[in-house]
Amino acid sequence: MFNETPIKQRLLITFGKSGALKYTSNLDIAKIWERVLRRANLPLLYSQGFNTRPRIQLASALPLGITSECELLDVSLKEPIDLTDVQEQLRSVSPAGLDIYAIEPIDVRYPALQTLVTGTEYRIHFLDDISHQDLNQRVEALLARDTIIKEEIRKGRRNVTDLRPLIHDLTIDDQGDLIAHVSVGSRGNVRPEDVLRELGLESTPYTVHRQKLELAPPAKL
Repeated sequence: MFNETPIKQRLLITFGKSGALKYTSNLDIAKIWERVLRRANLPLLYSQGFNTRPRIQLASALPLGITSECELLDVSLKEPIDLTDVQEQLRSVSPAGLDIYAIEPIDVRYPALQTLVTGTEYRIHFLDDISHQDLNQRVEALLARDTIIKEEIRKGRRNVTDLRPLIHDLTIDDQGDLIAHVSVGSRGNVRPEDVLRELGLESTPYTVHRQKLELAPPAKL
């Protein structure tokens, strides 16, 4: 029997992915974070058992090829630490493209971040010229639809999802970028390519940047 070591401190790290790191999978990002945290000599809390791993969790999977400024990492520590210089310590041992923006303590009783994520905001930048009028007409037509049915085969089974209630809003900013506010998490997931397909723009060259993650407030701790 293994004795569970209590969590003494939890850290919430806000970070981004840029450059070539946007092509790194979420599993590999977690492994990169393990190395970074070890090199910074943080007193990581490890899982119990024969295959022990640091108690760290990403809030939401980021699709490959997308840059970001709002990813969240939950880190459990076996000892409390002073956070004064931690951000610089982590930056000094981080690879290019792993951009660390903030570190803050959270209550050790705080729920797992994955259970709180409800929505996200993607900025879609078109590499070919698309007129504001054309894009606006496509957006208005999509938002006016009552249903948007997506069919796919998962593990040999047909899966049907209505994406319309999961697309909260689509707007166009002053630069002509499309801002897609959509659901992620347990309620359902909408990817940028889902939106572009329904707009009839899936073959148009584009880049995507995730600029916001939304978390529901936890129940009283």
